[in-house]
Amino acid sequence: MTIIAQCCRASLAVLVLALGTVVAAAAPVPAALTPQDTLELQRIAVYLNGIRTMSAQFQQVANNGGRSSGRVWVARPGRMRFEYDPPSPITLLADATSVYYWDKELNQTSKYDLRSTPAWFFLRDPINFGSDVVVTRFDHPGPAVRVTVVETAQPDAGSLTLVFTENPLALRQWIVVDQQGKTTTVNLSDLQFGMALDPRLFQYQYLFSGANR
Repeated sequence: MTIIAQCCRASLAVLVLALGTVVAAAAPVPAALTPQDTLELQRIAVYLNGIRTMSAQFQQVANNGGRSSGRVWVARPGRMRFEYDPPSPITLLADATSVYYWDKELNQTSKYDLRSTPAWFFLRDPINFGSDVVVTRFDHPGPAVRVTVVETAQPDAGSLTLVFTENPLALRQWIVVDQQGKTTTVNLSDLQFGMALDPRLFQYQYLFSGANR
């Protein structure tokens, strides 16, 4: 195994899983939202709920500076797949109930409850900013809109930040801070929406078949 592959493998799970040793943290402090902020969050929720299928190229930067890339497919609610470009041997798949982390090189698969991962917020239906999440940050850095959420029931499980361009509103980036405070940033490009996707793309039984397009 190359050093690059070792570094990539160590950081890839953070993107969707963000699992690890729980570090106790203070209760999240809600952001002070203006009435205009609340309207903007409603607009973001409408936009996200309008995404039923999506594909995009991604560039990922891990906390340790490691970089990787690949393609992601989404079929809401509940389904998502990340295919990482070589030399990374990783595929991540969410099938509406579980997340599978497949290491092709080691031929090993780990399974996690989707509800326990940051992907849950983006894949649930409907998406909203109600009582089950705490909006801890909402701001407009330049031409972008950024919102950070923490799950109310699991405030120690980390946070998810979604970054959008504002005009037109479009998802461009997300940032996961895991339970240990490590950050993974994912930049999206070549976004496409509304296409028909093969259901097998998100089915565990086809994970090893190479059916990924």
